[in-house]
Amino acid sequence: MDEHIKISILCQIYGKLLTEKQMSVLNDYYNEDLSLSEIAQNRNISRQAVRDLIQKGEEKLFEYEKVLKIMENNNKNQKTLQIVFSKLSELENNVSDKKAIKILNEVQKELRHIA
Repeated sequence: MDEHIKISILCQIYGKLLTEKQMSVLNDYYNEDLSLSEIAQNRNISRQAVRDLIQKGEEKLFEYEKVLKIMENNNKNQKTLQIVFSKLSELENNVSDKKAIKILNEVQKELRHIA
């Protein structure tokens, strides 16, 4: 996974655990695609201060993920669900019993709620 996307996702998961300033700067940099200079100018701080905020915010995000593993577990769950959906579709294509097809469709519908 691209580092930029990874940090953006980590911000969504753990952003509220960062300081407001860290989260705001990370959002500007990763989600709004602003440069260090643009962020510094908007906040009346130095580029180095912006870089420090981003670096410390990134470090915190990776620390949280290392301990809590929410993104890792979510990715594993998504892969598992994809496999389950694939197997259910395969079953649906190979079953002629209308009642069984109806049950398979209901299972797929319920799984989509957690996907």
